[in-house]
Amino acid sequence: MEPAFITNDAVILGILATMLGGIFYASQSEHPFLKKFFTFIPALLLCYFLPSLLYSFGIVNPDESKLYFVASRYLLPACLVLLILSIDLKAILSLGPKAIVMFLTGTLGIMIGGPIALLIMSSIYPEMIGVDGPEAVWRGMTTVAGSWIGGGANQAAMKEIFEAGPDIFSIMVTVDIIVANLWMAVLLILANKAKEIDAKTGADTSAITALGKKISEYQAQNSRIPSTKDLMLIVAVGFGATGIAHVAADLIAPFFEQFELAKKFSLNSKFFWLIITCTFIGLGLSFTKARKLESTGASKIGTVYLYILIATIGMHMDVTKIVETPKYFVLGGIWMLIHAALMLGMAKLIKAPLFFMAVGSQANVGGAASAPIVAAAFNPALAPVGVLLAVFGYLVGTIGAYFCGLVLKFIAL
Repeated sequence: MEPAFITNDAVILGILATMLGGIFYASQSEHPFLKKFFTFIPALLLCYFLPSLLYSFGIVNPDESKLYFVASRYLLPACLVLLILSIDLKAILSLGPKAIVMFLTGTLGIMIGGPIALLIMSSIYPEMIGVDGPEAVWRGMTTVAGSWIGGGANQAAMKEIFEAGPDIFSIMVTVDIIVANLWMAVLLILANKAKEIDAKTGADTSAITALGKKISEYQAQNSRIPSTKDLMLIVAVGFGATGIAHVAADLIAPFFEQFELAKKFSLNSKFFWLIITCTFIGLGLSFTKARKLESTGASKIGTVYLYILIATIGMHMDVTKIVETPKYFVLGGIWMLIHAALMLGMAKLIKAPLFFMAVGSQANVGGAASAPIVAAAFNPALAPVGVLLAVFGYLVGTIGAYFCGLVLKFIAL
């Protein structure tokens, strides 16, 4: 690659931050054109796409920048902790077994759908399996599994753990966003017919309405404008946990370096233990008073960290690679169809309300960014339920995607 036009990381960070600010400002605009534009083009796609233009047009060289390293090693772990500490396992369990069954069915659909899709496509394109290296298809698919079970943070974790190359990652990010948003459009259409569908299946929706009211009341009573002390506590918890996780990773990973079998499962990866440790620290904090930090914006600050990470990931994408490989969109479509078929089949089998099917699916596939949108399509008061299940997705995303990645690796190699 030729020398980049901009090499100063401070300048690049400023450009990325300006891009993110512009995207979110425009996405909330009341201008008719912008409202229509963001109806079809999700803000998340632009957060990946616009930074990718910096690489595609030779403005920056991501290989010479340290921004992704800083974001993935410092902001990503802190982000996971701040997103997970707000999880309320008791509230999730109070939804009843059908909600949990539907959510886990969605997770299972992604975990098995990827390997099945790879097997189907490899019968047409044999070059998809039997090869390894950073640009191997299976490595890119692990990042989609991370995104579709958890979210952007889990996706970044899989990229590092399974060492997906920049070209295959560029393609898979685009497949992820486009296929996931098409499925969300289907769910939103179904939401408009929820009453008729639930009446036909005989589903009981009383628990959903009761929980939605309870969560809304809790948030109204506990949310407040954060003080400087609140914000500093949030930062302290996020980066303090990140520091602890780095210490744990530095101690645990070298131990597994001596075992060949452990290496096959990436147990010698410091990044793997960094993410796992942060996940469990966040879960542990959810049972303490630290959970109250959510009322002053813990998840919002975690989301800011996440979008900075997303912008640095986008900076590694070469959008010119996308048009060369339509077969990957077929791969993603088959994967999503398997997930959808399992969700619809299970919902019919256990007579689960359509709400549980739609939000359980989107909590996996779309994460905290879009699960509330689908939930609110049923009833605006139910948006917090979408957040609740999506946060649970962050918890299981890394583990579920990791095992999916191992299966993909086994099939491919």
